[in-house]
Amino acid sequence: MTGRYRNAGLFLTLAVLFGLSFIGIKTGLNALPPLFFAGLRFDIAAPLLLVFAALRYDAWYPTDPRDFLAIVVGGIALIAANNGLLFLGQQSITPATASVMYALNPILAPVFAIGILGERLDARDAVGVLIGLVGVVVIVQPTPETLTAGSTVAKLYVLGAAAGIAVGSVLLRRIEPPLPSLPMAAWSMALGAVILHASSLAAGEAVVTSGSRGVVFAVLLVAIPSTAFAYPIYYHLLGAIGPVRTNLVGYVVPIVAALVGLVVLQQPINLATVVGFFVVLAGVCLLEREIVAEELARLR
Repeated sequence: MTGRYRNAGLFLTLAVLFGLSFIGIKTGLNALPPLFFAGLRFDIAAPLLLVFAALRYDAWYPTDPRDFLAIVVGGIALIAANNGLLFLGQQSITPATASVMYALNPILAPVFAIGILGERLDARDAVGVLIGLVGVVVIVQPTPETLTAGSTVAKLYVLGAAAGIAVGSVLLRRIEPPLPSLPMAAWSMALGAVILHASSLAAGEAVVTSGSRGVVFAVLLVAIPSTAFAYPIYYHLLGAIGPVRTNLVGYVVPIVAALVGLVVLQQPINLATVVGFFVVLAGVCLLEREIVAEELARLR
């Protein structure tokens, strides 16, 4: 029971940390090239996590072949592909369009889980996932104008980012590396940073060595709370509750982003946001119906 509540708390914490990244990414992309910015994110986070892992764990480095394989999968899919494509896409399309397309991640994860893990979703599970996506759409309120804004290539970038994190998370569950989640995240970030900077150089992006206070704040916000703190939680939840449920965090992040926008950017929360929240909650409750029923029974 304690573990269940702990995982629920970690899930909500992850949503908050990922939600905070929207402000940092939006600010940073005004001054930094996308692939370079994405790599810089992990230049800061990876060393911090490696030092922490070395202090906390006796076995903080990979030794088993499954560890090396998982680091490669994490570095390529969860770090480089996911972040590189997402940052590229957000340059040319509206946040509304990007949020809706990126929220396809929890929809794609069960598809990959069926093929890779042999998992099955019953009809009610599938309906729960779809209800969650409806909640995201209600919050973002995409219109024909917003969905057609930006280039088709940019939309495909974001869709690729969603697919990258979905397939990567499922593959890690299949590999089951013995290395703990925290050092696993750190090594994956280090590899992902190398791939992102190599891609940045190959794309001819400029290397930025200075910036305003706002840009520095954006980089630190994205790198430390939204990466150094968030990714180990994400890796832990993959093993604790599975990729399908973990990736449902994509439904909660837009809610967090709306609340952060209210406090930081003074953007009001409209009725659609409130309605969308309860729609998302309904979807999660349907997926977690056995747990919800058990907890309600305890309250009687």
